[in-house]
Amino acid sequence: MIQTLTTTDALAAFCARAMQAPYVTVDTEFLRERTYFAQLCLVQLALPGTDDADAVLVDPLAEGLSLEPLWELMRAPGVVKVFHAARQDLEIFHVDGGVVPRPLFDTQVAAMVCGFGDQVGYETLVRKIARAPLDKSSRFTDWSRRPLSDAQKTYALADVTHLRQIYEHLAKQLERTGRTAWLEEELAALTDASSYVVDPSEAWKRLKIRTNSGKTLAIAQELAAFRERYAQDKNVPRSRVIKDDALLELASTKPRSLNDLGKSRLLLRDARKGDIADGLIAAVQRGLDMPADKHPKALEGRDRSNLNSALADLLRVLLKAKAEEAGVAAKLIASSSDLDDIACGDHQGLWATGWRREVFGEDALRLLRGEVALSAEGERVRIVPV
Repeated sequence: MIQTLTTTDALAAFCARAMQAPYVTVDTEFLRERTYFAQLCLVQLALPGTDDADAVLVDPLAEGLSLEPLWELMRAPGVVKVFHAARQDLEIFHVDGGVVPRPLFDTQVAAMVCGFGDQVGYETLVRKIARAPLDKSSRFTDWSRRPLSDAQKTYALADVTHLRQIYEHLAKQLERTGRTAWLEEELAALTDASSYVVDPSEAWKRLKIRTNSGKTLAIAQELAAFRERYAQDKNVPRSRVIKDDALLELASTKPRSLNDLGKSRLLLRDARKGDIADGLIAAVQRGLDMPADKHPKALEGRDRSNLNSALADLLRVLLKAKAEEAGVAAKLIASSSDLDDIACGDHQGLWATGWRREVFGEDALRLLRGEVALSAEGERVRIVPV
């Protein structure tokens, strides 16, 4: 029988039990299509064990339910909070509860460190570690609708019950291989609260702007900042305020009045009047009034005119060999872009720090200095001192 907690007292009682456990597995179901901030619709929790009382659903939409006991559990320093692909869940917890769960264990990241591949899915880990099937028939569902069906509840709870076995397996493998510290390095960014704060003044950097005009960039910056603030305040998707292509059109045409705004080809009807229209015109004016020395600079891609493609290919071979040798996902060590940067002479990347330097970085630098060469030995690649 699946338990669904709908009262603060019931949630507090479960969280009190969880406070005594070494870990709790956590997942969420949410909607984001119609809002700026994700709407939390369901929280799944499981404690070590197999008893029915060890795994529950929490209904955040239940009238009168306070999630404060959950937030206290997420803050508890003695309980490891286990997620799979935690970023979106952590963002919701930070926005709704002002908390970033710590200590944290992300099984997707841990699986990459343990050699299960790049961004391995939960279903894959359930199959490989828990040796169990996973019903994904309720994957695409409206989690805000009540009542939830038994199939929905079963689907949701499976996201935390199998997670217990996956966590215990990966934690033991990390300890056995001495890589627990590697995982902690990776999780540092996930538990940084600033990662979940969107600064409206920086929103323009997500736009695909194809101009170096300081004035146009200034207007685009102000328009994007207005859109971000408006979307946050009204809790609506950015695209409901103004789409990217329309924003870039206004940055180019620089409308100063409602009449000018009405000439836009791409602007949504609701953005041609009222608060949005007034905000857009005001944003354009702020961009026009911005002093030239305050204009944002175009975001430049890295100069790769001196890219040595042969060297980049050698680095790719080295990375693949070292990743296979270490049993770590290659993309976790360095991206294809990182390798191109290295071949262009940039030796300051993440790949050259921490455990990545130990696994790959030192040998990459030796290869660049001509101290080693690569040799084939059967199906393996060997590093040969020069």
